[in-house]
Amino acid sequence: MIPVVIMRTSVADKEMLKFYALSARCYITKPIHFSQVAKPVRWVEDGWLVVVTVPK
Repeated sequence: MIPVVIMRTSVADKEMLKFYALSARCYITKPIHFSQVAKPVRWVEDGWLVVVTVPK
């Protein structure tokens, strides 16, 4: 299964629930300023590519 991460500007519960019901693994509220987008992207990268251990 491919982990799906949703990054949107909406913080509406209804929208978040919709994406989680569609099997999203993470919903991140996108910062308004582009310069701040790198932080959550780095978090996703570290979380799924560095921290998480998967079977070989």
